[in-house]
Amino acid sequence: MTQMQNIETHYHWQLMRRAIERLDTGREMTLEEIAAEMTLSPAHFQRLFSRWAGISPKRFQQFLTLGHAKRLLAERHTLIDTSGELGLSGTSRLHDLFLRWEAMSPGTYARKGEGLTIAYASANCPFGRMLAMATPQGLAGLAFTEESGDEAAFADLCGRWPAATYVEDDAALAPHFTAISQGGESRLHLMGGPFQIKVWEALLAIPEGRVTTYSEIARAIGHPKAHRAVGTAVGRNPISWLIPCHRALRQSGELGGYHWGLPVKRALLADEAARTGF
Repeated sequence: MTQMQNIETHYHWQLMRRAIERLDTGREMTLEEIAAEMTLSPAHFQRLFSRWAGISPKRFQQFLTLGHAKRLLAERHTLIDTSGELGLSGTSRLHDLFLRWEAMSPGTYARKGEGLTIAYASANCPFGRMLAMATPQGLAGLAFTEESGDEAAFADLCGRWPAATYVEDDAALAPHFTAISQGGESRLHLMGGPFQIKVWEALLAIPEGRVTTYSEIARAIGHPKAHRAVGTAVGRNPISWLIPCHRALRQSGELGGYHWGLPVKRALLADEAARTGF
């Protein structure tokens, strides 16, 4: 992606982010009203929004409602497959992406990354700025930074492995950004404890456009009473978007929290709902 494309992508996300926040107020807005707040003509805003989301602003607004989340949970949710699948392939996000992953060795995990060199870099994506980290074994961290800011997101990811050495390296992360933005294989190097790994594995089994609950995940991994611990593990997911923690909702159908900001979670879910038809 060229520098000009990066700037344009970031501008579009900022515009869409503002539009989503306004559309998510609970009051239905007309095309003319939302376009005026974005300081664009209705026709221009409609074209730009539809190109980004794949549907009209009005239809997108419907996917942002709590009612839709509850219907999705009641009628379209997935019962997580625990048959041993560790990844997914198929139409996912903006492209076909195949994930392979491996867990960090218990020794490295216990040493909090000591002796491990982690490269990092930032880039733009359809949902704003994102920060990525990788070891030689694969992508180890992926954070959306629009809500928290780059510095806070960097401190968050580094704080998980305080003994590691961090090196800014655009070249090392370039293949990962290419896989995310253009499709291809992305290898993940998951850094977490056994319980967390089980939860993240369960998240990988949730198809695009579907959602599940923390309680369902707890049952799926054999700990039916551990829904609070599951919620904590979901929040500690180090690789946003690719490990789809945004697809986990509360039993009530409410969105719950999202480590990288609820506006991003809303945008991710609405984008998937728009493209899958759920």
